[in-house]
Amino acid sequence: MTTPAPPPSALDRPTPVSFGEAFLFWLKLGFISFGGPAGQIAIMHAELVERRRWISEKRFLHALNYCMLLPGPEAQQLATYIGWLMHRTWGGIVAGALFVLPSLFILIALSWVYLRFGDVPVVAGIFYGIKPAVTALVLHAAHRIGTRALKNRWMWGIAAASFVAIFAFDTPFPAIVLTAGLIGYFGAQRWPGVFALGGGHADGHKGYGPALIDDDTPTPAHARFSRSHLAKVLAAGLALWLAAMATLVVTQGVQGTLTQMGWFFTKAALVTFGGAYAVLPYVYQGAVEQYQWLSGPQMIDGLALGETTPGPLIMVVAFVGFVGGWLQQVWGPEALFAGAAAAATVVTFVTFLPSFIFILAGGPAVEATHGKLGFTAPLSAITAAVVGVILNLALFFAYHLLWPKGFGGAFDAVSAVIAVGALLALFRFKLGVMPLLGLCAAMGLAVTFLKPWLA
Repeated sequence: MTTPAPPPSALDRPTPVSFGEAFLFWLKLGFISFGGPAGQIAIMHAELVERRRWISEKRFLHALNYCMLLPGPEAQQLATYIGWLMHRTWGGIVAGALFVLPSLFILIALSWVYLRFGDVPVVAGIFYGIKPAVTALVLHAAHRIGTRALKNRWMWGIAAASFVAIFAFDTPFPAIVLTAGLIGYFGAQRWPGVFALGGGHADGHKGYGPALIDDDTPTPAHARFSRSHLAKVLAAGLALWLAAMATLVVTQGVQGTLTQMGWFFTKAALVTFGGAYAVLPYVYQGAVEQYQWLSGPQMIDGLALGETTPGPLIMVVAFVGFVGGWLQQVWGPEALFAGAAAAATVVTFVTFLPSFIFILAGGPAVEATHGKLGFTAPLSAITAAVVGVILNLALFFAYHLLWPKGFGGAFDAVSAVIAVGALLALFRFKLGVMPLLGLCAAMGLAVTFLKPWLA
């Protein structure tokens, strides 16, 4: 087994990273990627830009802004992009797959516990403690990304306008992205310095030191654009999807539950602009109202599971698939678990396949635009807008955490105390994600089991 190298000296360029070392990192990331996209991106920035210096901040933000434009989970796509840039196609596939697989296995296990045993006090206690930690992680991530992206009053203005648009007027996320991109594109023609990605060269390496893939590192041969590569990736992706759907049609029939899930979540994967919350109404309408694979309360419970497990929040679709497969008995009453696990796997496959295609096919075109203001200026403006969206998400979490039954209900003082403690641990003591989640989970368990004695 490859032993990870120690963090490089701030004065030295890191040594090349082996595929084995990268594999271990992506595996670890799959188990600690809590906090939704904001928290996951913050973790990757801390590990890949600041600590290990595998990629410079400007290259990191360049890739992130492309992922922000795509349908699908941007954090998983960013991991795929960096893995691809470092270790070719298999590097991208491994990075993206390991970002998702731990979450899939955990959700299958928790979904089984949910259906088999109902409200288990231990699970409920862990979730009770982790939810405040997740809220704190999202707020912390908004601060971290904001300090990098909001370099001048124009960027602050874009972030503020983005927040007001989504908070007060419920503006669709794609509209916010499009508007910010247009502001960046036309604004850069008049004030190019304002919209330079990362705030211009004056920022340097932010004290991190030179990176393995630095600002001026030439694009590797495999990441250069070619029409033949684009055609191969598109053909391979389409062939995989057709093979999967053909197998479902042959084994389940066109109207079979697994076939219908495959088709429905393929469509959902292509409209997930703006992250999981933007597509959840569509998933709710189809899975609950149209196909009746599960009930409304079960969908809400699945969202809670998705929020408190590692991986992209859109992994809630795995819960939908598992519960639907279980209740519909897709493989018969004697194989409830196997059928439900198969449904969760099918749903996950069709949901994430487009993300791999977008990165492996579009990555070379994005690399060709590195450093070109005409492309990077709109993305800089989009990054600023995303800060406002993340802040809105943090307030959304905080509201449901502190007033679980709405403003008319009771204020959850215990959750507030845990959340404030988590914020102090992150901002003041720089506590890592896993220790923070462990401590908060322990506090949630303690509160859950002590509550009957204190009542």
